[in-house]
Amino acid sequence: MSYLTVGTVAFDDIETPFGRAEKVIGGAGLYSAIAGSYFTDQVNLVSIIGGDWPKEELKYLNDKNINTDGIEVVQDGKSFFWAGKYHDDMNGRDTLATELNVLADFDPDLPDSYKDSKYILLGNLTPEVQSKVLNQINPGSKLIVLDTMNFWMDVALDGLLEVIKRIDVLTINDEEARQLSGEFSLVKAAEKILTMGPKYLIIKKGEHGALLFGEDQIFFAPALPIAEVKDPTGAGDCFAGGFVGYIAKSGDISFENMKRAVIHGSAMASFCVEDFSIARIKELSSFDIQERLKSFVRLSQFDI
Repeated sequence: MSYLTVGTVAFDDIETPFGRAEKVIGGAGLYSAIAGSYFTDQVNLVSIIGGDWPKEELKYLNDKNINTDGIEVVQDGKSFFWAGKYHDDMNGRDTLATELNVLADFDPDLPDSYKDSKYILLGNLTPEVQSKVLNQINPGSKLIVLDTMNFWMDVALDGLLEVIKRIDVLTINDEEARQLSGEFSLVKAAEKILTMGPKYLIIKKGEHGALLFGEDQIFFAPALPIAEVKDPTGAGDCFAGGFVGYIAKSGDISFENMKRAVIHGSAMASFCVEDFSIARIKELSSFDIQERLKSFVRLSQFDI
C-alpha cells in the first residue's frame, strides 16, 4: 500500500558539536518519504524544488520507490535552504538562515494518481498549504496525520485549528503541546487537544521518547540510547514517515497497531541521528531495521 506525504525538499547547512555538513540535502518531506519507503510499496511525495536540485538525487528517490510526480520543479528558482547550529546538549539549536526561495510560492497541485490516497502525512508547512492538499483528496481516506510546530501556533493559529479538525493524528513535541493546549501537564494537554478534532495525539519528547494518546489510553515508547548522536535534524520527520509507512503497510489503524507504528517510527528516528543528512537512513537493510526493533523490545520489556 502506498501513502502520500507533503513537505519540504531542501538544502541544509548543519553544525553540531560533532562537525559541520554544508549544503546537504534535507527537508521534512525528504526525510519522511525515505523513512516510510522501507515499509510501503510506494511513497507519493508532494513538494517544490528549484533547478539547482541535483538530478541524481531525484533518481535516488525514484529508485527507492518514491514517486516524484508531485514535486514541482521551478527551473529558474532556488530550492528552500535552512542553516542551523545545535547547542552542546543537542536538544536546542539556533537558526542561522532561512531562505524560502521557491517554497514562498508553493501552491500544491496533486497529480490525479495521488488523490485517492488512503494514508496521508501532512508535513510541517503552512496550515494554508496543508488545507489545500486536503481539499484535493478524494473522500475515503483511512488516516490523515498532521505535523506542525509552535511557529504556526504563533502566526496562523486559526488556520491551524481548522486543519486540526480535519485530521486523525496530530504529532507535536511537548513544548508545542503545552502551547496549543495552555496546559502544563501533558496528560491534561492531551485531553484538551483531543477535543479539537484528532482521534489520536503523539507527543514527541526527543531523547526521552514519545507518548501516544487516544481511545482513553496512553502508550509510552522509549527513545533508544544512542552512543553518538551526530545530527538530530530530520529525526522527527523520520519518526512520522516510519509511523505512517508502517500503518500503510499493515492497513490497521487500531490503537494497538499504532503502538507498533510508534516503535517503528522511533526506530527510524534513531537511525537518522547517527549521521548527518540522510547518510545513515539512505541504504538501510531489512536486517538493520529488524535488529533495531528488537533493541526497542529489549529496552522496554519486563515482567512483574
